[in-house]
Amino acid sequence: MRKLLHQIDLPPLWLALFAAAGWLLARLLPLPFVQSRPIGAVLVVMGAFLMAAALIQMVLRRTSFVPRRDPSALVTGGAFALSRNPIYLADALILAGLLLWWDGIAALWLVPAFMLFIARRFIAGEEARIAARFGPEWRSYATRTRRWL
Repeated sequence: MRKLLHQIDLPPLWLALFAAAGWLLARLLPLPFVQSRPIGAVLVVMGAFLMAAALIQMVLRRTSFVPRRDPSALVTGGAFALSRNPIYLADALILAGLLLWWDGIAALWLVPAFMLFIARRFIAGEEARIAARFGPEWRSYATRTRRWL
């Protein structure tokens, strides 16, 4: 059972859980504003494009995009020049967009909570593995590129 839980402990599951909590909060306390749906849609689309771009870059460099797996290459260009974690940034954009689409202004606090959770649960370990594998090259990249934006 523990091995199964470890295998499903992936960021998309946590994104879905945070989104479900946001949807519930939006149903309980809807707070619409005039442009919430168009802005929400734009954020979701931006997140999807950013995620696709980052995944394509990782596939082209033949490195893993699965958390907790050791990377075989350090990707620093394209989406990774914008953020050290473009896929997690994309997740946060998608979550924010969904919350706006659902009139969940009262649930927007879930976005920074999600980002903090992901940073502690996944990013800290990933960055430690990358630093161990790529040393000075990683440190140089991390110095010039922010974690989120």
